[in-house]
Formats: sequence, structure tokens, C-alpha cells
Amino acid sequence: MTNSPPENRFERWLQEGKRSEGEPIPAATVILVRERDGGAYENRLETLMLRKNSKLAFGGMWVFPGGRIDDVDREGADRVEDAARRAAVREAYEEAGLKVDAGSLQWISHWLPPLASPKRFATWFFVAPAPEGIVQIDDGEIHESKWMGPDAALAQRDAQAIELAPPTWMTLHYLAEFNNVADLMSDAEARAPTYYETRIAKGDKGVAAMWSGDSGYEDGSIDAPGSRHRLWLTNDSWILERSI
Repeated sequence: MTNSPPENRFERWLQEGKRSEGEPIPAATVILVRERDGGAYENRLETLMLRKNSKLAFGGMWVFPGGRIDDVDREGADRVEDAARRAAVREAYEEAGLKVDAGSLQWISHWLPPLASPKRFATWFFVAPAPEGIVQIDDGEIHESKWMGPDAALAQRDAQAIELAPPTWMTLHYLAEFNNVADLMSDAEARAPTYYETRIAKGDKGVAAMWSGDSGYEDGSIDAPGSRHRLWLTNDSWILERSI
């Protein structure tokens, strides 16, 4: 979480399309959700996951549809959120062949990776009910697609069957709180977006991604006593510690 809304950070870029060297690349992601057929599942919610080409950013990882905000998304947009919303809709069609209604998107979070990341994407995360239609991937940028239950996706990561990035893991963890689309969308509409600016730190227990509210966040002191808002990235289970 952060106190600097992304609209303020990217206002100049929105108007001029220019970023200073080293500034993160604006991007957008859409989490498409639906319910599994049949009533045998306690949690019927599932989300569309795509496996990226190993030669691209986030290569080999399972992600939600998304990508950078292009000039065409930015033109005429009054707010960065509007440009991000357009990009999310466009990417859903380009990567999965699904036509998403922009009005159905709910903005739930904004992510900024650590300064040391080779490519820094400042990403708006939206959630939306999945539209009707068959998922179609190009086998170029996207190599595989699958509808996954959030809990199942998290379990597969712990079994090292799939790779996830921390923002994807945290989003799946949020989705796992709901067993149907209506409850999820109602919560997403009511909540304010959460801002995550990630700091990576190492300690005796391993590596952790930390966010605002963690007592060690500001100076990277992973052993600092106090509140916790971090995800431990061990080889086995990833463990969320959150006391705020």
C-alpha cells in the first residue's frame, strides 16, 4: 500500500505520452471470473489464467490477461484509470479472444515492483465477470490457458507445478475468500483499491515481499518487531503474514 495514487504519478504521461528514464511502464491486468458448472464444489469460483511465452516478461509464469497501456488507450482519457481500463479490455481480447465490457471492470489494486526489477510495470488490476465466448490464444505471446480455482492455483504453486508472481499470488488469495461471482464483485465494488509498492528483503527465514504497514518496510529491516504485511517466498509454501 502507498499514499501516492498512481493518477498523480502518471498525470504527465497521460497528457504527453512521455516517461522519464527509469519510470515504470503503465500497464493493466483484468481478472476474469466465472462459476464452475455443477453444485459439488464448495467454492465454485474460477479465474482465467494464461501461461506467458518464456521469452517475454514474466516468461513461463501463469498470469491474468494484461499488458502495457498503449497510446491508443491513453488518447482522450481523462484519468489514468480510464486508460488502464481500456488497456485491460483490449488485452483480454488480444490475449484470450474475449470481449469484456469496460463498464463491468472493478479496480481492486495497483502494483509497483521493487526498484531492482529489470522491467518495472506499474499495473492497475481490475476484476470482471467473464463474458460468454471461447478462450482463444495465439500460441505466440501466450502458450497455454486454463480456468483455475484460486485455491487450486495456489496449491499448484506450492507443489511447484506452476510459477506465479507475488501480485498474482496475492490476488488469488483474495479471490479464494469468495465462492461465487456475485459476492466477489459486490466486495470489489465496495472496497477502495489497495496500493502495493513491493520491497524485497532477506532474513533467516528466507526472502519476503513486504508492503506498507509492515514494521520493516521502510528500511528493509526484515526482523524488525511489530506489524506484519509480507509474503514469505520460500521454495515450498508461500506464506502470507498480515497483522494490519
